[in-house]
Amino acid sequence: MTERSEQGVLESAGGSRAGNRALSVTDHIREAILGGMVGAGERLNEVRLSRTLAVSRTPVRAALQALAGEGLLDYAPNRGFSVREFPLDAIVDAYDIRASLEGLAARFAAERGLSPDEKAVVERSLADGDKLLERGAFEAGDRTIYRGINGDFHDTLLAAARNRMLSEMIRMCHHVPVSSSRNIVAFNHRDVRRRHDDHHRIYDAIMAREPWRAEMLMREHVSGVKASLVKSLTEGRDQEPFE
Repeated sequence: MTERSEQGVLESAGGSRAGNRALSVTDHIREAILGGMVGAGERLNEVRLSRTLAVSRTPVRAALQALAGEGLLDYAPNRGFSVREFPLDAIVDAYDIRASLEGLAARFAAERGLSPDEKAVVERSLADGDKLLERGAFEAGDRTIYRGINGDFHDTLLAAARNRMLSEMIRMCHHVPVSSSRNIVAFNHRDVRRRHDDHHRIYDAIMAREPWRAEMLMREHVSGVKASLVKSLTEGRDQEPFE
């Protein structure tokens, strides 16, 4: 773990609030990885992370194990944890598959309808996203907040599809965690504003019981996220790392 990536983890922790310590440490490290502040293949040193985040090694160890379980880290005996590397074509393929499957989930949700609880979760995610975006700029820790907002929206519509096979197939796409709706990689205000507006349109189509429109909008939404991510990753490779 380099001094620059150590500083990246420290910066990712800067905007958080006190809470569940193990969970907050996990969020800090995840945000640094997804934000490109810790590079693919780089080893994460438990002692240095403990010092950087001013916590004991116990929550750091728990966080690294959790992120390995998500697929963001690899573990090797006698070497510890390192950031997992994903070829760009695998990420693109996962997004293309997600676009088709989540489009189908949106169509099923429009055909079958949302329960009152599902409707409440989606509407809360839309309201929370509106509130987050109204400032016009993001602060430290906002990626973690939006991660929950985005995940709640997609997970709830998937549940509303009422199809176990479809759910399992979409979860397979999340084995490439950079493509998961719970992991926000490309994170700038303009792109997130566009994605969140997509959420509003998809929800409106579902509530209007327009299944084919809901499917088309969801496919376009996921494909748009893919394009934003590819641009972010390819531009990042042409620049000095972590800047």
